[in-house]
Amino acid sequence: MTRIAIVTGAARGIGAATACRLAEDGHAVAVVDLDQAACAGTVDAIRQAGGRAIAVGADVSDADAVDAAVARVTEELGAPTILVNNAGILRDNLLFKMTVDDWDAVMNVHLRGAFLMSKAVQKHQVEAGWGRIVNLSSTSALGNRGQANYSAAKAGMQGFTKTLAIELGRYNVTANAIAPGFISTDMTRATAQRLGVEFDDFVGHMVKEIPVGRAGQPEDIAAAASFFCKEEAGFVTGQVLYVAGGPRA
Repeated sequence: MTRIAIVTGAARGIGAATACRLAEDGHAVAVVDLDQAACAGTVDAIRQAGGRAIAVGADVSDADAVDAAVARVTEELGAPTILVNNAGILRDNLLFKMTVDDWDAVMNVHLRGAFLMSKAVQKHQVEAGWGRIVNLSSTSALGNRGQANYSAAKAGMQGFTKTLAIELGRYNVTANAIAPGFISTDMTRATAQRLGVEFDDFVGHMVKEIPVGRAGQPEDIAAAASFFCKEEAGFVTGQVLYVAGGPRA
């Protein structure tokens, strides 16, 4: 059955791969990112493959922008019943160097953004008597040097997910989280650059600690999101799936 899906932070990386995968699964997809123009590549890829998609520019940490974005999706595609909260940023630093702005920026995009998007979309899910929410956490939720803000936000996503599962289950709405390990994306490339390390060397170092012996790809996360959004996943809710190439971060 065709559903209307919203994927945030979908201009590139994990978000783009997830948007494309949900379109392959037969859903119409709203590709949401801060810069609407940046969504063009994802939208074009979906349309060229025969799918339906629109680009929507929105700051997910802004309540008015979120409401406007969801209203536009509803008008142009239909009432959304699938939501993937993927939008995220990095502002890494050691605690004593981390600014309040760095802390707030990460919290606002990850946690406030997921809250606002979920609150706006759940109304349509409850009305439909069906829904899927997938939140992006991270292995950093277990703690990671230089990421007090990001780790706290990603751990918060897990508690948020479990609470949504409890509150929305009676309406046939599931909520699950995916916690990626090391995934090769523009974001991890930027991390290597910040550390002053060549990306290939950075990947090689990380892969040594991964049991399956390779870096994760955005498509690995998209596959997990696809499962959580399927009809047959209706008895799976409140779960955190670590997609990390092994049992540990």
